[in-house]
Amino acid sequence: MLAPFKALWADESGQDLVEYALLVALIAIIVIAALRILGPIIATVFNNISDNLNQV
Repeated sequence: MLAPFKALWADESGQDLVEYALLVALIAIIVIAALRILGPIIATVFNNISDNLNQV
């Protein structure tokens, strides 16, 4: 009776997919945090470049 459950518990066929999904989610969180921090800084740089080009 417990044999099918033990076989299911020992089956690791979907483990790689879950690990890749967790890794992609972690990378997405890091990218979003970096953009939230660096976004205003980058916008300021591009605005300064635009202002300098308009003055020429």
